[in-house]
Amino acid sequence: MLSVVRVHLPSEIPIVGCEITPYVLLRLPTGVVSTDDVPEAAPADGYFMRYRIQSDRKVAICSVHPMEQATIQCLGCVKSKIPVAKSYHCSAKCFSDAWQHHRVLHERASSALNENGAEEEELFGRFGSTGSGVLSTTGSGSMSNLGQSPGLNNGPVPLYPSGTDKNSGETWYEVGRTRTYTPTADDIGHVLRFECVSVDAEKKVPVGPPTSIMTSRVIPAPTPTPRRLIQVNGDVLSHLDLDSQTSFGTFSVLSYNILADAYATSDAYSYCPTWALSWTYRRQNLMREIIGYHADIICLQEVQLNHFEDFFSPELDKHGYQALYKKRTTEVYTGAPHAIDGCATFFRRDKFSHVKKYEVEFNKAAQSLTDAIIPSTQRRVALSRLIKDNVALIAVLEAKFGNHGTDNPGKRQLLCVANTHVNVHQDLKDVKLWEVQTLLKGLEKIAVSADIPMLVCGDFNSVPGSSPHGLLAMGKVDQLHPDLAIDPLGILRPASKLTHQLPLVSAYSSFARMVGVGYDLEHQRRRMDPATNEPLFTNCTRDFTGTVDYIFYTADSLSVESLLELLDEESLRKDTALPSPEWSSDHIALLAEFRCKPRIRRSRIDG
Repeated sequence: MLSVVRVHLPSEIPIVGCEITPYVLLRLPTGVVSTDDVPEAAPADGYFMRYRIQSDRKVAICSVHPMEQATIQCLGCVKSKIPVAKSYHCSAKCFSDAWQHHRVLHERASSALNENGAEEEELFGRFGSTGSGVLSTTGSGSMSNLGQSPGLNNGPVPLYPSGTDKNSGETWYEVGRTRTYTPTADDIGHVLRFECVSVDAEKKVPVGPPTSIMTSRVIPAPTPTPRRLIQVNGDVLSHLDLDSQTSFGTFSVLSYNILADAYATSDAYSYCPTWALSWTYRRQNLMREIIGYHADIICLQEVQLNHFEDFFSPELDKHGYQALYKKRTTEVYTGAPHAIDGCATFFRRDKFSHVKKYEVEFNKAAQSLTDAIIPSTQRRVALSRLIKDNVALIAVLEAKFGNHGTDNPGKRQLLCVANTHVNVHQDLKDVKLWEVQTLLKGLEKIAVSADIPMLVCGDFNSVPGSSPHGLLAMGKVDQLHPDLAIDPLGILRPASKLTHQLPLVSAYSSFARMVGVGYDLEHQRRRMDPATNEPLFTNCTRDFTGTVDYIFYTADSLSVESLLELLDEESLRKDTALPSPEWSSDHIALLAEFRCKPRIRRSRIDG
């Protein structure tokens, strides 16, 4: 026989808009224990599972037809202190048909309370002693239509005997008959009860009592305070709506490390409530945030393969985005294949078309490097230091909005967008710098083949002032930089080779160059580090607060129009740190709006 071994919820606190899928452990007729569902369409040895989800939103039940929900109530019963359960009826006809018996209740109550008959005649005289059964819906207020939730009377007959309270005439309200349920605003403040039972497939009857589990009360999803887009001249726009605010010839880019579910553990983030760490909650909160920015290009890091395929790609497709993805390599990775993370780049199909995609696998670059400069006897040790499974995703896009000035009326407007996550331990400073240098050399090759604006986005795990940040922002590394002292493999020598020719500038450094005065401008300046011209933080946990995420751009071909405002650390500390119920990653999103500068040379990249 099919039976339930155990049922539990991934989170006891249900959130509006976040799907609930209870964990159900079954013992199959063969004796095997499994978490796989056994639906009616595919029974196991003549048995299948049936599910029901109920809310403690109380629903009145008809006193005559207990399987029907009530739609009207007799106010005379209420006034006469008759048990409220007897006052409910499923329809006007039901009440009329039952009147001869029902009025006896009033007579008895009237006699017991020693009331005169005038009051009863006033309330019920329109039915008369003949019991004609005619109910006037426009008459005096003897009947009350019960307020109903949408679809109250449209549901099928309950799967189980209803849990009616005989004293109140109310019962649990059925909200679903599947294994999963997504709470709605109507569920706020109410408890949900999940039931499952094994059913005989031939007789269609339950085998034994149902197993049930109850949630805490449903709470609304926290709503993050909207972040505004701020023009670099200091003018503050209203709450972000790039659909209407992005002017012709401009485009916006979002970069965001969303915190992969595999890393979002209670051990790592014990200060965050478990329900707010659950992927079912975080994915909805992250999607609301990302969609709300209306970015033309979205660069995400730490996107798990299964989440990209099952959630981000289809959901963002609905909003008009085309997706590109590069998962990390697996030479070091030992987790589940579907849970490996990577970089995902999305772009609006009405703004851009895809021209080319380049994938950078730093493991392959490490293999080539060791083959070239490391003695064969030391290569295994060298590779164990260099191989970290990191990748970069580079996309060449063609703008549809155009940059068709009078100087170049027919020129294609191309854009190169690099998205990476340099996930290297802080002690391996040489490896971190080498990966950044490798990426920049690859971008230089693209730049040689085309006169093309470039964006370099991602989580570099490098703070301002570090050697990777210096290489990105200054085009070189100071040969006396302390990071260069750590180079056991000799991969950074000579230090003079640590250069590139891309005129990269950090987008958020534009805040430091803003002129003028004003309340909002001062607020942003306070959130910048004057020593580095970078934000005070983009990553904020209990153990670390600092800037590791950047959007770099080629300043000879692009100009910054506006930036997404930075968050205030004090406001985040009310929840200890990130992630929190309000913000679902330990990083904050960065967004910049750019304008293409007029160019002269023509592209030499083919589609």
